[in-house]
Amino acid sequence: MSQKPFNHSPDLKRLREEGYFVQIRGGFLIMRDVPYVNAQRQVRTGALISSLTLAGDITRAPDTHVVYFDGDYPCGADGVPIQQISHQSGNINLGNGVTAKHGFSSKPETGYVDYFHKMTTYAAILSGPANSLKPGVSPRTFRLPEDEEDSIFNYTETASDRVGIGALTERLVADRVAIFGLGGTGSYVLDFVAKTPVREIRLFDGDEFLQHNAFRAPGAPSIDELREAPKKVDYLKGIYSRMHRGIFAHAVPIDAGNIQLMDGITFAFICMDAGEAKHLVVQKLEALGVPFVDVGMGLELVEGSLGGILRVTASTPQKRDHIHQGRISFAGGGEDDLYASNIQVADLNALNAVMAVIKWKKLRGFYRDIEREHHSTYTTDGNMLLNGDFE
Repeated sequence: MSQKPFNHSPDLKRLREEGYFVQIRGGFLIMRDVPYVNAQRQVRTGALISSLTLAGDITRAPDTHVVYFDGDYPCGADGVPIQQISHQSGNINLGNGVTAKHGFSSKPETGYVDYFHKMTTYAAILSGPANSLKPGVSPRTFRLPEDEEDSIFNYTETASDRVGIGALTERLVADRVAIFGLGGTGSYVLDFVAKTPVREIRLFDGDEFLQHNAFRAPGAPSIDELREAPKKVDYLKGIYSRMHRGIFAHAVPIDAGNIQLMDGITFAFICMDAGEAKHLVVQKLEALGVPFVDVGMGLELVEGSLGGILRVTASTPQKRDHIHQGRISFAGGGEDDLYASNIQVADLNALNAVMAVIKWKKLRGFYRDIEREHHSTYTTDGNMLLNGDFE
């Protein structure tokens, strides 16, 4: 995946052509084998690290003049630290297996025009003193990395690393997520999950993507696409596979004959109507020891306006008792079941999905979780959010 920017971006291509050992990890450009002098006046090598700004697989001008450095603090030939570039120090986890010990700041008056300009400028600052002590040392090693990054995305994910949350995002990498039901809420869940580096996303829904679905799902299908009446999972996979390589579509409702399709998942979002199929899914998830989030929406048209409740209920191996005490309905609705209402609106579908995805990320340690609630409801008319079923 990293080879494409080096082929399509003149500045990255030039770095390699001129012998610099550069590679991409996550949203970072790394220059390795950069000589520098430590406080003991010894010549060592370290790695310069810069966040990347990309348009697809083509670089744009760097959005920051700051770089990170993995190595001891660099000094002049006399062993005195080069304080002019000092920015920060500490053990810095940048994610994607990339760590650093220092941050440097050196900004030309006109800024850096490209990554060749930026990386070679910092390399010269560090390697100059090393060359004076040991003539001939250079960051131009003419060595290529043995392997390139294996990413689940079709292009480099730069959003996390540029704001310093790459290490948090890594907490989601190992998950193999299933989404049951790709209607209004489930399709938005997919939209959010597809932007994370989970290894696999399995989609389960046997229904067709029709006109009413178009007005409750993210994106904007053409009339020609609607005329084809594709399966929901196939239509949505076609969109999100442009970004995420690990999406698998199962255009079938789960039943006793295909329940094995759930084997291997590590988290699930249940966005399907109550009924026997939902009961079967929950039983299987519990048997597998898999945590999940179930969503529900109940809206009523009363006196000319809509009101109702959105629900997000989590179940983990540490807490499942509330699931079997009425928090989730398996009976298929009825007049007294507010969640059985069939009224749905895209903005509330999206909000319900947001709440579900936030809870998943809380369970994975991405977001801080103070109350550790396993049940939340949002009431629209009073803008009221309530938590319950605490672990």
